Amino acid sequence: MRHFLIFFLAAGYMLPVFSQNDTTKTLPAYAQYPLPQFSIVLSDSSTSYTKDQLPKGKKTIIILFSPDCDHCKHETERIKKNMELFKKSQIVMITTMPFEKIRSFSTEFGLDQYKNIVVGRDPKYFFPSFYKIHYLPFIAVYDKKQQFLKSFEGNPTWEEFEKVVKM
Repeated sequence: MRHFLIFFLAAGYMLPVFSQNDTTKTLPAYAQYPLPQFSIVLSDSSTSYTKDQLPKGKKTIIILFSPDCDHCKHETERIKKNMELFKKSQIVMITTMPFEKIRSFSTEFGLDQYKNIVVGRDPKYFFPSFYKIHYLPFIAVYDKKQQFLKSFEGNPTWEEFEKVVKM
C-alpha cells in the first residue's frame, strides 16, 4: 500500500513536467498582425503595386486565385454581381501564374473596368507561404486600418463573406 502512495505522489509531481502548451489554438501570423508590406506586378508585367498604394480608409480584400481554377472563376463572378457591396473596399487579386493567364482572366471577367480591383502576380511567392493556403480561392479581409478581420479558403458561403465585408 505504501508503494502505491509513493507512486501516485511521484506521478503527481511529474505530471507538470510532461504537460505542454496547446499550440493548436495559436493564431496564424496573418491573423495576429496588420496587413504586411507586399509588392505585386500588375498584368502589364512592368508596373508594381504595393501596400503603400492601397487607398486609405477602405477595407482591403486580398484574394489569392488561379486563372485556371473554376472555384476562383465562380467567386469572381459573385463579386462582380455584388460590386455595390465592395464600393468601400479595395480588392487585390493575386496569383503566381504567368502574365498571359492573368491578362486572359482579367479580360474574360472585365476586371479592368473596376477602379477598386487590382490584379497582379506575386513573383516572390510571398502570399501562398504567408497565408499557408491549401485551397483556392483564399480570401483575407482587412479593415480600414489594415487589421485582419477574417479569412476564407475555398468558396465561402456568401452570407458569411458579406457579413465580414459589411463590418
